[in-house]
Amino acid sequence: MSHVVVTGAQGFVGQALVQRLLADGLNGQAVQRMSLMDVGFDAPHADARVAQFAGSIADAAVRAAAYARPVDAVFHLASIPGGAAEKNYALGRSINLDATLGLLEDLRGQAKAPRFVFASTVAVYGEQLPPQVDEATLPAPALTYGAHKLMGEYLVADASRLGWVQGCSLRLPGVVARPGDGAGMMSAFMSQLFWKLGRGESITVPVSPEGVAWWISVGACVDNLLHAACVDPARLYARRSYQMPVLRLTVAEVVEALAQRFGADRRALVTYAPDPFIEKLFAAYPPLATPQAEALGLVHDGSVDQLITRSMA
Repeated sequence: MSHVVVTGAQGFVGQALVQRLLADGLNGQAVQRMSLMDVGFDAPHADARVAQFAGSIADAAVRAAAYARPVDAVFHLASIPGGAAEKNYALGRSINLDATLGLLEDLRGQAKAPRFVFASTVAVYGEQLPPQVDEATLPAPALTYGAHKLMGEYLVADASRLGWVQGCSLRLPGVVARPGDGAGMMSAFMSQLFWKLGRGESITVPVSPEGVAWWISVGACVDNLLHAACVDPARLYARRSYQMPVLRLTVAEVVEALAQRFGADRRALVTYAPDPFIEKLFAAYPPLATPQAEALGLVHDGSVDQLITRSMA
């Protein structure tokens, strides 16, 4: 792949994806140029193949600069997360919906349709989930974030139908273990569990120990993003949207696995203070069946032990 574009490149998943692309390439080919978009960057990138474009992806000039050379693949990861999007509707819409459409429309004039991988979310399912979620479950978002992401999936499918891109949307579950305090993310506790217990620090969790979540490590998430950019488009169904396979684990199961990894004293560091709204959205997940995604080659971590290893690598 000669030119790959990544939005949200400074984010948690974005940094891991960029690192893998530079090291391993895409579909057996080295990346010759990588254009990264985000609101800002900590420092210039050390790799000469990388160009950084600081600014909002809602800004057509920023997109035009990143797309100045013909694009072979786009990984669209940038978003305003659920809590922040609820507080600022206009900002959420401009990034999560309007900019997604802009990124797709800006590719209309290319001679060859690039691959376009869109990071959607399990928030599209909403809070009233059936006894089992499968690939025929109808979305019913309970947050504006989820609604805009679902609209983005339809935009990707339509742009693929029109021949602008070869697109695929992946619904991401709780990707761990994100560093920092997870500002603006109501699911931040899922990642903080790993880092705080790993360091021997106390944590108050806003769900019950029996709360059940869908989990995937950043390593497995990146595996799936890369695979989606390489799979034969003829194998994708018309909706072009797939749920990433997950591990379904209670919070207590994750805490116990972390205690076995880092020491039995970690169990006593966890305090549970359930918030009914957060529990309903992030810790009440039923079994998930993803046979079509798995047949396509998408994967989960395989075990809670491997989840910890790949999340904290």
